[in-house]
Amino acid sequence: MREIYLDNAATTKVRPEVKEEMLKYLDIVYGNPGSFHGIGLDAKDAIEDARERISKILNCKSKEIVFTGGGTESINFALKGIVKAMKKSGKEKNHIITAKSEHHAVLETCEYLKKFENCEVTYLDVDEYGMVNPKDVEDAIKENTILITIMYANNEIGTINPIENIGLIARKNNIYFHTDACQAAGYCSLDVEQLNVDMMTVNASKLYGPKGVGLLYVKQGIQLIPLIHGGGQERNLRSGTENVSGIMGFAKALELAQSEKENEVLILTKLRDKLVDGVLERVPKTFLNGHPTKRLPNNANVTILDIEGEALTLYLNEYGIFTSTGSACTSQTLDPSHVVIATGLPYEAAHGSIRFTLGRETTEADVDKVLEVLPGIVKILRQISPVNVAAEHIIEARRQK
Repeated sequence: MREIYLDNAATTKVRPEVKEEMLKYLDIVYGNPGSFHGIGLDAKDAIEDARERISKILNCKSKEIVFTGGGTESINFALKGIVKAMKKSGKEKNHIITAKSEHHAVLETCEYLKKFENCEVTYLDVDEYGMVNPKDVEDAIKENTILITIMYANNEIGTINPIENIGLIARKNNIYFHTDACQAAGYCSLDVEQLNVDMMTVNASKLYGPKGVGLLYVKQGIQLIPLIHGGGQERNLRSGTENVSGIMGFAKALELAQSEKENEVLILTKLRDKLVDGVLERVPKTFLNGHPTKRLPNNANVTILDIEGEALTLYLNEYGIFTSTGSACTSQTLDPSHVVIATGLPYEAAHGSIRFTLGRETTEADVDKVLEVLPGIVKILRQISPVNVAAEHIIEARRQK
């Protein structure tokens, strides 16, 4: 039985080209970049080469890139670092603007800053598609606003936010703007000048690169207090021996993703639309979550009424189809997706949400297989379900949103 992996928003399989690149820095250029002998200096040179290559993709200076241990660390560094630096400078700016649909790495960091750094946080509503309205961002700005953090593309429902417009608002008001671009990096432009961002988070594991490595773009002149102290690596911004093989794999994966993105977007959009259309046609009482067109090409998030998404995931697993109900970071809880709830879907409906995220290895036959087995599984689950939600109720809830 062919394994059909449709959880690429959680993580991706490392590409052979990336693996080959990484191996070189595990057993040939294996030195500590902080050492002054030849092997150490070779490793340091490799990191700086990776930084330079990535800077060309981001259209920034190489010194504006800080390598981290992943996307979550990068987000924590950006948010905590800017707040602590502002406090250290003596300026009384402590207001953060974000959205209710953000990744938990942003939401929980904001909660931490509220509790321990006396920050004020505004959580913006999103529309029925999960999109942030730039006007809402502008209306939320106060005299003490220090930071706006809005994700580029949503990890659960795939909606792409108007980052450029939000960035212009931030610049007009002299407020720092950070975006979580982890999901967008494989399919969207990462030109920081075009996007009008001051800080941007990207990680490797969503790009067919290794887990445990990411970056934070920090515009020159922005002061951040480090999260991790010790040896002073990464220009004293992120201490700890650098993950040389991970960084090199990251650079390779990002280069490949960006160079191939136009063709990849075309292929995945066609497959995604076939999957979405097939589910909505073959399974009654289903709804697409997220924007119908302004969405990631690989994301198909649907709500199927009168079932539990977790049960559906387990049934699909028996057919070798691997998917999820939302973010892998919250898979230990049975609560419905906070993102889907934010779009106006009632709790009893949000429990039936399931996320299919396609990837480089997804084929049309894989989509056909999902469409073949899904209706039967849903029928079984509905027969044993105590829930019977009226579809009109959901339509009205979304309309009111």
